[in-house]
Amino acid sequence: MPAEDNLHAQTLHDLYRNQGIPLEGLETESGFTIHFLEESFKELPYRSAPFRPYYFSFLFIKNASGKYTIDDRQFEVSSHTAYFTNPGNYRLFEWDRIEHTCLITFSEAFLKTYVHRDVYKDFSFLLSETVSPRILSDEQFEQVEVLYQLIRREYKGHATYKNKIIGSLMVALLLKLKEYFFQDYHPLIEGTRSSLIVKTFKQNLEQHFQELIHGKVDRMYRVQDYAGLQALHANYLSSVVKSKTGKAIGQWIAERLTTEARLMLLNPRLTIKEIAFRLGFLETAHFSNHFKKHTGLSPVEYRKQESSKPNS
Repeated sequence: MPAEDNLHAQTLHDLYRNQGIPLEGLETESGFTIHFLEESFKELPYRSAPFRPYYFSFLFIKNASGKYTIDDRQFEVSSHTAYFTNPGNYRLFEWDRIEHTCLITFSEAFLKTYVHRDVYKDFSFLLSETVSPRILSDEQFEQVEVLYQLIRREYKGHATYKNKIIGSLMVALLLKLKEYFFQDYHPLIEGTRSSLIVKTFKQNLEQHFQELIHGKVDRMYRVQDYAGLQALHANYLSSVVKSKTGKAIGQWIAERLTTEARLMLLNPRLTIKEIAFRLGFLETAHFSNHFKKHTGLSPVEYRKQESSKPNS
């Protein structure tokens, strides 16, 4: 699938708007959505345009039929099935019948802010590239359904600590899915050569930022550094990551940096100068320029905005 022939979506809201799907009930700012597809897809059958999303998603199919395509793999949709997808793959979905199907989407920033800062440590399956659909037993699906119904109720409500409550419920949901399917899962034991390269890069990226924020290293890795960790030429690593995920390595690094900066700015005990230093910037001004370029706000403005939110 040529990239120019596909839609790119940073959020589910972007995807639905671009494909002409009703947007009712979808928030646009929190980095998290949950809704039932039968509320959006009234005219069936429906076939989407190919697209590349930059968000995580869980799809819980209680009763529906159709097809779901991820890159060059196509899966038949069946009842009592759970799908997980992470950012970057090309997708296409076809719905013939939808009676009860729940879709949850979330960004890495939401995960790290409201689930756990080191979320990939306990839930390594979130780093996987393409996970085949998992079939749940009646009892398993019932337990998962209880959790996503609770999450949806909080999403529709106006609790003071709404996102924190949703984050806690997401921990419970992730633990259930880990118990059912991923107790012994390691993201580097499956897939093609290019898939393994991408997965390893993602793990190295995560590991490096953990070391950076904890003061174990004092400089930001460049493309050459990530390539060296896999004994690859930098151009080859860049080509593989871009072709498999749609994003250049520089964009992955910049977005990961911005996510970590957002999290640090939520901690009032850290000065902006300290944050800049921990993230490998020699000058606070360089950090401020980077942050504003990627968020539209200066670190001071962002901190002020977030501190005024009741559920931050």
